[in-house]
This record gives sequence, structure tokens and C-alpha cells, in this order.
Amino acid sequence: MEVHHVTEAAETFTCNAFLVVGDRTTLVDAGAWDGVVDEIRTYTDDVDTVVMTHQHGDHVSELEAVCDAFDPEVYAYDHHPERDYSIDDGETVQIGDDEFTVVYTPGHADDHVSFVSETALFSGDVVVHDDGAFDYGSFGRTDMAGQSREQLIESIDRLLDRLPDGVEYMYAGHGDVFQGDVRDVVETALDRAEKREPKYPDE
Repeated sequence: MEVHHVTEAAETFTCNAFLVVGDRTTLVDAGAWDGVVDEIRTYTDDVDTVVMTHQHGDHVSELEAVCDAFDPEVYAYDHHPERDYSIDDGETVQIGDDEFTVVYTPGHADDHVSFVSETALFSGDVVVHDDGAFDYGSFGRTDMAGQSREQLIESIDRLLDRLPDGVEYMYAGHGDVFQGDVRDVVETALDRAEKREPKYPDE
């Protein structure tokens, strides 16, 4: 699977946006960096699909610009003016050359979904490898309005149930791309979330 982190050069706050080149070239999240369209064009002239993990501003702000530039089909759980197709738990979407199962993973956001294949996980913000709180196995914040730690715990548990043993790549909404034992990273995040302690000292 050919994956490019197309917001890696951003100097402003944004999520990780991933371009997956293949039979169905797909952008996973659009990010909030105004250079993302130009960066995508260094790899391809066509984007067939955009799939959204959720619609927080750092993930969706550049969606309109991406749609104006490439006219892709847009898949998202909740309504968005650019959305063409809704996606729900248990459905499948093609990302690049592979089929991914949609897993509904709320808690950090009500509309959050993750995408799981036999080898890779696009986890959005529900689980990340590393961030400012933890270096191995972290989870999305749940201290803001509309968020729920209990829902997040249930979501990570659901994600583990759907995660094949062969998954070795994790592409999260923040932090570094991880290659290795993805299940162990997700289990570590679940253990930390279940302690129900504040993720950040000032929460």
C-alpha cells in the first residue's frame, strides 16, 4: 500500500492527512493545512475518494479546497455539504487497493469512525501511537463538550474486537506513523483510558 503523509510539512496545527495511491486513490482526512492540495499534486493528479474519520476542524477545514481541486467522492459518517455518501459501522470502503471495514468509534467525536483492513488501521483520533501525553499507545482527548471517556473506552474495545492479528501499520490522526504490533499499541491505549485519569494535567 502506497501511503503518503501529505500534511507532514505543515507548520500550522492540522491532523495527519494520508494519501493512499492505488486503484482508488484516496485521501484519509483533508486536514487544515492550506498547502495540502499542492502537496497531493506532487504524487497524483487525481483523487478518487476522500474518507473522513470525523469532522473536527483540524481534519476537515481543507475539504472544500480538496473537492474544488480534484472533485472526489466524499464519504463521511455525518452530514457535510461536500459529502456524497454516508458510511456506517460494519460497512466497507476501498482505500487505495484494499478494502477497509468501517468501525464506529465515538467518544472523542460523535461522528468518529476508524478504518481497518487485514494489514492497516486508519485510527483518526480514537487511538494514536504518540502525542504530547504518551509516547506509546495514547487516545483522543475527552474533556471537551460533547466528548465522553466512557464512549471512547467502549470504542477502543470495539476496535480491538475488529482488529485482525496481522495489522502492522497504524496511521493515526496525530503523532507518528507506526509499524509493528498495532494490537499492542491499541491495548496500551485502552489500559490508559480505562484508568479514567485526566489525559493532560490541566483537564
